[in-house]
Amino acid sequence: MAPGKPTPALARRILDRLEKAHPDARCALDHRSPFELAVATILSAQCTDERVNMVTPHLFARFPDAAALAGAPPAEVEEIIRSTGFFRAKTKSIVGFARGLLERHGGLVPRDFAAMVKLPGIGRKTANVVLGHAYGMNEGIAVDTHVLRVTNRLGLAKGDDPVKVEAQLMKLVPRARWTRTTDRLIFHGRWVCDARRPACGRCTLFDLCRWKSRQAWAHGDGGAKRAKTRTRR
Repeated sequence: MAPGKPTPALARRILDRLEKAHPDARCALDHRSPFELAVATILSAQCTDERVNMVTPHLFARFPDAAALAGAPPAEVEEIIRSTGFFRAKTKSIVGFARGLLERHGGLVPRDFAAMVKLPGIGRKTANVVLGHAYGMNEGIAVDTHVLRVTNRLGLAKGDDPVKVEAQLMKLVPRARWTRTTDRLIFHGRWVCDARRPACGRCTLFDLCRWKSRQAWAHGDGGAKRAKTRTRR
């Protein structure tokens, strides 16, 4: 496709195809409450959702709510979440989040973006994930490494700053589709538009893609993972 400024019409074509290709794409982090989803999202930084899902059952059995986690011994939390990586920093973040939640909101996750991002450990991405999936609120588009890669390759956004990329996408995508857009872009990035070995030859977006290297991968799957109809890794 010839390069040019991305348009809402292009975004709509891309999202319509992704919706058809990945109808069951959803948040892959297991959770039973907004609190659990927030903690799981914090733990997912630089870690697979699959690994987080292996850790959180033990974590939430031991510390089931904000009050329990706020008073948790850091060393015990560190041991439980060690396998997610950066476990000391993550312990500080999730315990700090729980304390902030308890002190400011009575232990309940607020349904307000501004209030969410004021809590320790919570940035725009986590706030968007929690509000979108726990409360059904389209407050923004959660931008992770998959979303950055896919949208840059497609020409929907430019740059590696998540905040700036989110702002670009929010101008192109109707608000009602923000949360589902996140899910489908992440799913596509995991199973088709892989960072190192993208499966361009079977990508539903090949003819719309502006990535210069796509032709090199057009005659095979490049060794990429097989696309899944399920949503968990």
